[in-house]
Amino acid sequence: MKVGVVIFPGSNCDHDLMHALENVLGAQVMPLWHKDTSIQGAEAIFIPGGFSYGDYLRCGSIARFAPVMDEVAAFAKKGGPVLGICNGFQILTESHLLPGVLMPNASLKFICDQTLLKCETDRTPFTQKIAPGSQLQIPIAHRDGNFFMDAEGLKRLEGEGQVVFRYVNEAGEASAEANPNGSLNNIAGICSPGGNVVGMMPHPER
Repeated sequence: MKVGVVIFPGSNCDHDLMHALENVLGAQVMPLWHKDTSIQGAEAIFIPGGFSYGDYLRCGSIARFAPVMDEVAAFAKKGGPVLGICNGFQILTESHLLPGVLMPNASLKFICDQTLLKCETDRTPFTQKIAPGSQLQIPIAHRDGNFFMDAEGLKRLEGEGQVVFRYVNEAGEASAEANPNGSLNNIAGICSPGGNVVGMMPHPER
C-alpha cells in the first residue's frame, strides 16, 4: 500500500510514524511536504504529531492553510482514509474535516504518560481489525488534548457512532481518574460521519 505522511515545519513525530508504517506494517511511504500540491497517488494519508508552525495562534490553526491540506481535504471528501495523530488531530479539527476542538489540558500542563483506551468501533479503515470493546495501552504526549464541542454536537457524535477511542480504567470504565486531559466523555479519538477520517490524541506509532 502506498501511503503519504504530511510534514510541516515543527512536525516531530514524522520519522516515528514513517518507521512504523514502513518497517512494521510494510507500507510504501512517501513524505509529503506542507507546500506540496499533490498527494502523489497516496492510498492513505497520515498527519503526525508535533508542533506544526510552532503551534502559534492555536494548535493546527496555521497548518490548515498549507497547500497540501487542500489536497488532503479533497482526498478525504472522496472517501480516502486519513489519520491525524495528536497535532494531526488538531489540524483535522481546524480544517473542519473533523468536528470539535482540542483545548489545553484541564491541568494546563504537558502530559507524557501511558494511557488505556477502549476501541468503540471497527467501522473505520484504521480500526476494522480491532474488536469493539478491546482495550489498548497507548502513550500520550500533549498539552492541548482536551476534546470539546457543544452539547448538541456531542450528542450527535455519540449517537452516530463517531467516537472511536475513549480513555478508560482497567475495568473498561470511562472514569474521571482515567481521563488525562479533561476531554468530554473521555473522548480520545473520533471519526468523520463516513468513518474514513480519524483523529486521535494518543500516539500508536510509539
